[in-house]
Amino acid sequence: MLTRLLTTTAQLASISAIAIVLSSCTDSSPSLPKDFHVTTANQAQARDDDQRPNIIVVFTDDQGYADLSSQGVLGDIVTPHIDQLAADGTRMTSGYVTAPQCTPSRAGLITGKYQQRFGLDDNRYTPMPLQETTLANRLQDEGYATGMVGKWHLEIDQNSQDYDNSNLTAADRIPFFPDQRGFDDVYFGYRNTWWTNYDLQGNTLPSKYRSNTNYRLDVSTDASIAFIERHKQEPFFLYLAYFAPHVPLEATEKYLSRFSDVPETRRQHGLAMMSAIDDGIGRLREKLSADELSDNTMIFFISDNGAPLGIHKLDLPISNNGGAWDGSLNDPMIGEKGMLSEGGIRVPYIVSWPGTITAGVVSDTPVTTLDVASTSLAAAGVEVPTQLDGANLLPELTGQATLEERSLYWRFWSQSAVRKGSWKYLKAGSDYEFLFNLDGAAPESENVLADYPAIADDLRQELRTWTQELHRPGIPNSPLNNQEQGWYEHYFAE
Repeated sequence: MLTRLLTTTAQLASISAIAIVLSSCTDSSPSLPKDFHVTTANQAQARDDDQRPNIIVVFTDDQGYADLSSQGVLGDIVTPHIDQLAADGTRMTSGYVTAPQCTPSRAGLITGKYQQRFGLDDNRYTPMPLQETTLANRLQDEGYATGMVGKWHLEIDQNSQDYDNSNLTAADRIPFFPDQRGFDDVYFGYRNTWWTNYDLQGNTLPSKYRSNTNYRLDVSTDASIAFIERHKQEPFFLYLAYFAPHVPLEATEKYLSRFSDVPETRRQHGLAMMSAIDDGIGRLREKLSADELSDNTMIFFISDNGAPLGIHKLDLPISNNGGAWDGSLNDPMIGEKGMLSEGGIRVPYIVSWPGTITAGVVSDTPVTTLDVASTSLAAAGVEVPTQLDGANLLPELTGQATLEERSLYWRFWSQSAVRKGSWKYLKAGSDYEFLFNLDGAAPESENVLADYPAIADDLRQELRTWTQELHRPGIPNSPLNNQEQGWYEHYFAE
């Protein structure tokens, strides 16, 4: 069967501080020559001869399971372009991330390895170690042009407990930036300040911070389209990480007006931000079509974790960023960002490659973001390294074979979990233990631990064995922290 936490205001402020240290200018800075990007007859012939697919990975931020209209859960979300992406490929209804928090989730995606293997268990353990090889490194070595746009969050930041930010220089920080981790072209940033080595007109620039105060989601789309234009004559890998609907909630009137009848302000802004992403996907696909690249481009669309709900989904002023609801929803999954229940780790997950991946398929096979690297390398004709933890999904996605049943693992804070087939074992601190059969419309609605002790024992032992392989070995057995305790008391009250 193919069957956290929130970026704080302090983090965002630190980015601006770094920008001052490293200097900034505007996108109108004088450009360097673009010799190697000029399209020539020889380049066009080379591209005709090299039919390896382009690969685009779109990673949204704090977007819950319910928030694609193609999921068929809610009526107020409108995402026609992403729905079409799903119709042109496979929508995975059991798609998972490796952590319910952004930094470890991103580390698992970009390396193809469980991030606990190299110690990046949660946001405290940034930056991602320099010895880790990224998917971009691997594809770059194979001659792919590689680009990263948007939120990186694997650099040194305010969460990095092993670094005194007050004493760090630019030289200390830059080695952890995406242009040092396998990406040729970068337009990396969060809101108004971006670390770039090209501009939105396609000109090559020296790497430095630059100001672009346009709407952050439109900027990410613009930068992605510029990257495609720069590299349309060669195989490329684009990692597009939209900073949305993560707080701070921001949207222009163009997008807000589409949801003027939504009564909750936070939900309205969340919907507007997701609509901006949807427009961006539409523009990207239009660009691919115009350049006759649609049938030779594989696209993943995934969220980095479930939506933060603040338990009660309070419609607080949008200026409130501290642990507040971001306007997105996880229905019908139980729980939220930060939890190893389904609401924290089961996310929108789509794979499309017109003409190669079977169109219009809805699959309940459990898949994970670890599979992105293995699948991408296989599509590029590269042997998948044995140290990667994901699977090549192409045989399943093309109807050639069925993915073998396997176990998927999680460990985060005081929680740990394993899923195998339809069974999921979840341990939360020293007080909570669950066994769920995830078949059916209401996952995790009934704890059947007492009814199937042998299955629970097998999964518990599998989980224990896996955790012994990790940088910090073992299953957590300490009491839950205050935030976890509040979540589990609320969502799993007897």
